[in-house]
Amino acid sequence: MAGGNHSSVTEFVLLGFADLQELLFVIFLLIYITTLVGNMGMIVLIKTNSQLHVPMYFFLSHLSFLDVCYSSSITPKLLLGFLAERNIISFNGCITQFFFFAVFGTTEAILLAVMAYDRFVAICEPLHYLAAMSHGVGVQLVVGSYAAGILNALVHTSTLLRLSFCGPNLINHFYCDIPPLLLLSCSDTWLNKVVMASCIGFIITTSGLAIGISYTCILFTTWSICSVEGRHKAFSTCSSHLMAVALFYGSVAFLYFHSFSRHAGDQGKTASVFYTVVTPMLNPFIYSLRNKEVGSTLKRAMN
Repeated sequence: MAGGNHSSVTEFVLLGFADLQELLFVIFLLIYITTLVGNMGMIVLIKTNSQLHVPMYFFLSHLSFLDVCYSSSITPKLLLGFLAERNIISFNGCITQFFFFAVFGTTEAILLAVMAYDRFVAICEPLHYLAAMSHGVGVQLVVGSYAAGILNALVHTSTLLRLSFCGPNLINHFYCDIPPLLLLSCSDTWLNKVVMASCIGFIITTSGLAIGISYTCILFTTWSICSVEGRHKAFSTCSSHLMAVALFYGSVAFLYFHSFSRHAGDQGKTASVFYTVVTPMLNPFIYSLRNKEVGSTLKRAMN
């Protein structure tokens, strides 16, 4: 793979974080363990409890699975980097890490939009909910999300493989991503920048529109409900999802819209930590604390 693009670089050095490495190792290790326990616990809770066998929690279980895979594509290598004198990753390993990072990140972005559509049907078309969001439809939406994630990752990976890397090989980041790799390439990166801006812009725009339209319709529907209790119940089913959307899309937008700014290195690392490490940990807590059904089910399971 490295020879196919006439690259003289066979490995990269991930600079990561230079300061407070011992403290950061402990912090990131605790975050990663919490991410695994929280998301795997959410999956087991949904699978073993018949009251949660509805489309909303079917999507939520896949969101938790994506968070585990997404975090696992970045955090273990980050932790190993704190223990080694030089955090080295091979060229093939770097491309592979980016591929899986792109697959799971894109799939999660699309799945969040699917979950917004699910809430729209549940609140705005409650009589047709079970028919419109049957198990077969849910499976198709999830499979479509994964397919879109794989396609997007293949597009970006193929454009990266056409580049040449002649040196230096120091990546000012803690994982392999497009912007820091483009800064090291000795090839023309114009096509890569166009593809990155087009694909990410398209995914964020279309998913954002789907979420925005869904919640606009939900807002009008809930305001037509006469009882205050009914409005509160409708809003409470959406609050956890809105928080997850705000965390994910907010950090993604900041990360990629500032990728090529003068201070992108330090800002990009900070945004990436929140985007790749912290958000996957927070999602189970958001859904368990803000969702009464998950919270009550969790309490019964613990008792």
